[in-house]
Amino acid sequence: MLIGEAPGATEDEMGRPFVGAAGRLLTMTLESVGLPRSSVYITNVVKCRPPNNREPREEEIEACRPFLESQILLLKPRIIVTLGNVAGRWIFAHAGRSWPGVTKARGKVYNFRILDLDVVVIPTIHPAAALYNPSMRNALVEDLRKVKEVLDSLNRGVEATTSAPRARSLLDYVKRG
Repeated sequence: MLIGEAPGATEDEMGRPFVGAAGRLLTMTLESVGLPRSSVYITNVVKCRPPNNREPREEEIEACRPFLESQILLLKPRIIVTLGNVAGRWIFAHAGRSWPGVTKARGKVYNFRILDLDVVVIPTIHPAAALYNPSMRNALVEDLRKVKEVLDSLNRGVEATTSAPRARSLLDYVKRG
């Protein structure tokens, strides 16, 4: 599960997350590390675009909390990738941890208990930041490569406990129940 901040103009128009320029960069980066977009679930902390594309306010985040919590509880993801500060702060708060900021947290692997679920959390920069500052693209690629490594590690652990191993995608982990 990948969690971003809020819809942009294109996302608001189409009713789908990460379909604008930042979404295209995210899709390209996911695929470059071996994670097809179709194998991940992508959502946002806030479900409606804030005016003038500003950062969501606390009351907007709180108003959307039940929706994101429901998505997490329904999907039961093993891995949550936070895209940027808003999503990182939200997830860390739900784990009872303080958010050090995306530059300090990015690329690290955290094992949290969120909504009574054991979840691996891997923060990274928001794709829009990498879009506007190309020097940050390597950080996004490195972090998503780390996600793939963790997923492969989880995959090997699951295969070791089953009698008939099969190829698994991130979606298999998101759908576990």
